[in-house]
Amino acid sequence: MRVLFIDIDTLRPDHLGCYGYGRDTSPNIDRIAEEGVRFDRYYCPNAPCLPSRASLVSGQYGIKTGVVGHGGTAADMRLQGEDRDFTSAFSDNNLIHLFRKKGYHTVSVSTFAERHSAWWFNASFNECYNVGGYGGESAERVTPVAVDWIERNAKQDDWVLHVHYWDPHTPYRAPASFGNPFADQPLPDDWITEEIFAEHQNHIGPHGVREIGMWTDAENPQFPRHPGRIGSMQEMKRFMDNYDCGIRYTDDNIGLLLDALRRQGVYDDDLAIIVTSDHGENMGEFGIYGEHGTADEPTCRIPMIIRWPGGRKGITDHAFHANVDLAPTVEELLELPDRYDKFDGISYAKTITDGEPCGHDYLTLTQCAHVCQRSVRFDDYLYIRTYHGGYHLFPREMLFNVREDPHQLHNLAAKQPALCDRGARLLLDWQDRMLQESPSQIDPLWTVMKEGGPYHCRGQLAAYCERLEKTGRGFGVELLRKQYPGEA
Repeated sequence: MRVLFIDIDTLRPDHLGCYGYGRDTSPNIDRIAEEGVRFDRYYCPNAPCLPSRASLVSGQYGIKTGVVGHGGTAADMRLQGEDRDFTSAFSDNNLIHLFRKKGYHTVSVSTFAERHSAWWFNASFNECYNVGGYGGESAERVTPVAVDWIERNAKQDDWVLHVHYWDPHTPYRAPASFGNPFADQPLPDDWITEEIFAEHQNHIGPHGVREIGMWTDAENPQFPRHPGRIGSMQEMKRFMDNYDCGIRYTDDNIGLLLDALRRQGVYDDDLAIIVTSDHGENMGEFGIYGEHGTADEPTCRIPMIIRWPGGRKGITDHAFHANVDLAPTVEELLELPDRYDKFDGISYAKTITDGEPCGHDYLTLTQCAHVCQRSVRFDDYLYIRTYHGGYHLFPREMLFNVREDPHQLHNLAAKQPALCDRGARLLLDWQDRMLQESPSQIDPLWTVMKEGGPYHCRGQLAAYCERLEKTGRGFGVELLRKQYPGEA
């Protein structure tokens, strides 16, 4: 068997045609979905980029791996400790090593490890290709390397090719020559009304419409698709168009990979294809644009599409899954004799092979790079508990019915205290269980808090308060100082 693993950064599933999006952003991904299983309620349990891939590769939640942030102690994998053997448990049981156990040759085209100093990500890959963009590259630099490998090796048996695209990630960077195929098309979902957009003009917190670059409206001429601010509904639409351009540009490049596989005569053979992402993107939710800095539905819900030889075709699964589930699923699909008992995930191999539903009763989501939040996704609801809001004015508790309110406009916490109690209880039970199973019994969320809070907001409050005064939002300064005493 051969495996093409397509890893697309910052991809919201609801911006793909196969997930119901009205724009033609993903014709190639949509065809893969028709040939496999599409998972509808799939989440990254640790956002954003670095924590998410740590969970994906290890099959464990960040509360155990220690990776929940982008800097400080909580950006590094924990050492195994005194029970480490000649090789570590991670080295012997990570997602890619499962394929190695079965005799596969494993290859990655990605700059992720260098961008985040996360060299553990390269463990168990026989070949690693780094195109040198440090995560700032576009697909036209990645695809030729992957196509070249396919042309030289595709007819060999038993290989895994991981191809990582950054294009939907901020700053949006599809080449100018790509144009804007959506310029004359309305947004499929016009939930941001004139009234809501006017409220967003007074947003307090990073990555609002007046500080797209996080804390300022400075622009980088290298990325003309990514403005410093959004001052009108027309500019807002153009911004969202450019996000969709990043998705369509990536999809076009995926088409080039698939064409190369067809030319080699292996596409219709025993080829498995996995399409997923590390996290999504807030595009106006909570007043945040072009960032993945919360533990909410837009940031943590991700696509997962799996075409597996002999597996089910054209079906949609609605159970709860997290990216920690992929490792035990691959382990079962490969029929490995010795199952690793430390994975936190639940295998959904039978969903792929037989259409049998299986999944979690609920999911716990964590974000500690931009804010410190934990959330619980259960039934139709998302319960969010904020420990540090990253200089947004989030309340301590939030509750949303994300089926009826996918853009999180109506906080039901005050009206539904029983549901908040349920969410809080599920969160507490999960934290207790995870810490009891963790050798260190240290919660890395609190490590982040003790080291100064979320990495991306450390030391920013005083300067941001000055900017608020200068931009007519001085009312927010006192609110921030009250919510974050001692940090200004």
